[in-house]
Amino acid sequence: MAKEETEVPLLKSSTTGSATWGQTLGNIIVVIIGTGVLGLPYAFRVAGWLAGGLGVIIASISIYYCMLLLVQCRDTLSSSSSSSDDESDEVHTYGDLGFKAFGKMGRYLTEFLIVLSQFGGAVAYLIFIGHNLSSRFRTHHISSSSFIFLLVPMEIALSWFRSLSALAPFSIFADICNALAMAIVVKQDLQLFDGLSERKTITSLAALPFAAGVAVFCYEGFGMTLALEASMSERRRFPWVLAIAFSGITLVYVLFGFFGYLAFGERTRDIITINLPNDWSSTAVKIGLCVGLTFTFPIMMHPINEIIEGKLKQREWFQKLCLNNNSSRGGRARERFFVYVSRAFVVLVAAVVASSVPGFGVFVSMVGSTVSAMLSFVLPTTFHLMFCGSCMRLWQRVLDICILSCGLAFAAYGTYNAASKWDTKGAF
Repeated sequence: MAKEETEVPLLKSSTTGSATWGQTLGNIIVVIIGTGVLGLPYAFRVAGWLAGGLGVIIASISIYYCMLLLVQCRDTLSSSSSSSDDESDEVHTYGDLGFKAFGKMGRYLTEFLIVLSQFGGAVAYLIFIGHNLSSRFRTHHISSSSFIFLLVPMEIALSWFRSLSALAPFSIFADICNALAMAIVVKQDLQLFDGLSERKTITSLAALPFAAGVAVFCYEGFGMTLALEASMSERRRFPWVLAIAFSGITLVYVLFGFFGYLAFGERTRDIITINLPNDWSSTAVKIGLCVGLTFTFPIMMHPINEIIEGKLKQREWFQKLCLNNNSSRGGRARERFFVYVSRAFVVLVAAVVASSVPGFGVFVSMVGSTVSAMLSFVLPTTFHLMFCGSCMRLWQRVLDICILSCGLAFAAYGTYNAASKWDTKGAF
């Protein structure tokens, strides 16, 4: 019978601590920036440009602080168990911290939230692709849901790849397309800018949780914190490198959200690329983004498949059916069959969810307000209070409790706020 500690980790670092600070900086940027950034101008429209900018800055500072809390928790646990040679005492992943804090249920909860976060990001990819293709080919009267389901066979085939290294360049390609989309939006702003008189600074306090949810969602990759820090050859420089990355990313986010809202005002769509004209440059960026996200979708789904298959292989019926007969060709074939079926099922579920979501902006805000808030604020502060509480100063304890309380309140109210304002078009 397998031990609890030997469960398949969700995001285990395979690095050996050889990355330079420059390589780590690049890795942080690639991990953090995702499609959520293209919903920021809409968040600025909903909350106002001043409230939106402050929301992004506050989210950035809070997430940066909580990422450092995870590293501090891991270091505290490592130093306390340095005399032990048992590998089960080592902390490599976010799930390991959950196990140290609350045992098996802590690991399940942490990994479940990361799976939901990854699944939310994957669904956002499909929504983005469907809506962009639908807006580009609107004369053909093909709905976004139709485009999403047309992608399902291809995404299932890509999910069957055992090695994702061949798909990694498409992630970089998608990031390049993101940068080009931002540049084109800024270009449109310079052409359409007519002053700030028609742009609201703050719309209402009720709109702030929505914008904050989008902002939190934009800072993806929180679960990779420990892996990124462990990858560095000079790990003591990680806080400095992380600060540089967050400063640059936050500046880009604020400027992009601000410029996008200035360019289109109350016409700003929940996916800013839909506002772009159908000229050759905008079309090339839209198609490039869709192609890049199509091929990076399996990368987003990989942690989900990893944890599902890890749990599947622990089941007694699966072991009897496949693993106990692994030396035979039939046992290996049955194992591959169940793996392929589970991956296809997950892709199909993601497509069904994406086709039923009426709006990109509201969905992103709900994911950011719930799952992302729990992962980014609630769990890190809880772990920090548990593992480091005895050696913390009063102000640190108060700050952790404040972030924990605000994170819980934000998750509750943000979810209610987004759900209550969700109409059939997913717009405010």
